[in-house]
Amino acid sequence: MMVTKRRQPLPLAVLSTGFVLLWVFMAAFPFIWTVWGSFKVEQDFFSRDSWWFAIEGTRTIARTGSAFTGDGYYGAWVLRDFFSSVINTVIVTVSVVVVSLTFGTLGGYALARSGYRYTFWLLMLALVFRAMPHITLVSGYLLPFFEMNIWGYMPTAIIVLVAINQPFTLWMLHSFFLSIPKDLDESAMVDGCSRFQAFRLVVIPVMWPGVITTGLFSFLLAYNDFAVTAMLLSQPNQTMVPKIASFLGTVQQEGNVMFAVAAVVSATAPLFVLVLFFQRQIVSGLTAGAVKG
Repeated sequence: MMVTKRRQPLPLAVLSTGFVLLWVFMAAFPFIWTVWGSFKVEQDFFSRDSWWFAIEGTRTIARTGSAFTGDGYYGAWVLRDFFSSVINTVIVTVSVVVVSLTFGTLGGYALARSGYRYTFWLLMLALVFRAMPHITLVSGYLLPFFEMNIWGYMPTAIIVLVAINQPFTLWMLHSFFLSIPKDLDESAMVDGCSRFQAFRLVVIPVMWPGVITTGLFSFLLAYNDFAVTAMLLSQPNQTMVPKIASFLGTVQQEGNVMFAVAAVVSATAPLFVLVLFFQRQIVSGLTAGAVKG
């Protein structure tokens, strides 16, 4: 028996396709325009006379002899030492992800398998803590950090970012653990595994997509943070986002704006690669957390 697929009406198919194409254009255009403008001079990309200068590169050709120039990237990476901020960002983000996932998986598993009533109130308390503005938490840490003379160092920012991110990882991983039947780890313990061995060898491999999804969100929190890193890190230890803001400053100098544009492109491009690389794990992780049992 053959089953014929029901086709969409032509007007509906055209409308849905047009809507998707419009959405993709509106989402991608700002980044594409920024990438294009990062290879122009400031007088072209921020021209008040005509936006067509940013396309043709009229003043870029007059100054450099070519329609494209890498002066913005040279100024950001070489003259303003953006590379050091990239290294600092890698250290901070990797540390935050590793610490958050370590405590998040252990805590989420314990809360998911706990039968006590206080589990719900612990999760609610974590949610309230997560809902607090980041700047409020940072201001509470400033005095102890100054008194202990540890302000300005990366471990201080890592501690605060982990404290901000930990409630989120607990909630996310708790929901993922709830979707895994208790029979799975109980069967492993019947076969001779300890509770931790069942957790490490049986449960974690099953919910690995959920760990990757939660880790990616933790990575984005630390990677894109401005308030915590700007207030708690000294200038040599700045991450990328505060460094980009420092290019603008309070006194405008010619070229600094293009340094910032080039740095924004440099900071955004790895995120696209990361999401494309982990897209299958992200989708499977989000759908796994929505199904229980």
